[in-house]
Amino acid sequence: MNNDIKQNIRNSYNAHASLRDRQELESWKQQELDFFLSQFGDDFHKKILDVGAGPGQQGKYLSDCGLQVTCIDLSSEMIDACKNKGLDAYVMDFYSIDFPEETFDAIWSMNALLHVPKKSLDNVLTSIKKVLKPEGIFYLGLYGGFESEGVWEEDFYEPKRFFSFYEHEAIQKKVKPMFELLDFHTIRTENMTMDYQAMVLKKR
Repeated sequence: MNNDIKQNIRNSYNAHASLRDRQELESWKQQELDFFLSQFGDDFHKKILDVGAGPGQQGKYLSDCGLQVTCIDLSSEMIDACKNKGLDAYVMDFYSIDFPEETFDAIWSMNALLHVPKKSLDNVLTSIKKVLKPEGIFYLGLYGGFESEGVWEEDFYEPKRFFSFYEHEAIQKKVKPMFELLDFHTIRTENMTMDYQAMVLKKR
């Protein structure tokens, strides 16, 4: 990731960590978490990596369900919020995830990789795949449904954040060389201005 983009993302989320920490876990996000959990059947003795964990609401939900959750995020303020919830959490760049190979049974990432420039997404997917066990599950959630890349000028966060959005077919094509696509579905609630793209992937 361009260093300026990365620094802006870090500063933006540091500035808004308290606000995001006060937000309730939306019902549709809880449904997606439950869908992710359904991939494990009755076996919840799994090591999970939450990539771009934010303030840790989703990681806490998974932890409360019995999973062993590790959170990473670029923002130190977000990681402090995760730790305040009792989560194992680290300030870490998902371009170079610093865990041994094949550490995690599954990986969860909701609306984090949309900050990755399109030319760099393969590098991030490679980093994620490296720490995932063979046949491991990767839940990837992004906003999209159209093609766009750049700083979102209407963003009310400061500094304004960089976003990459993909058409549905384009993002599926992007992930398939590295992962088997088990499920792809979209969500659009009345509060959304664009589609949410959900993918369940398996490490090849």
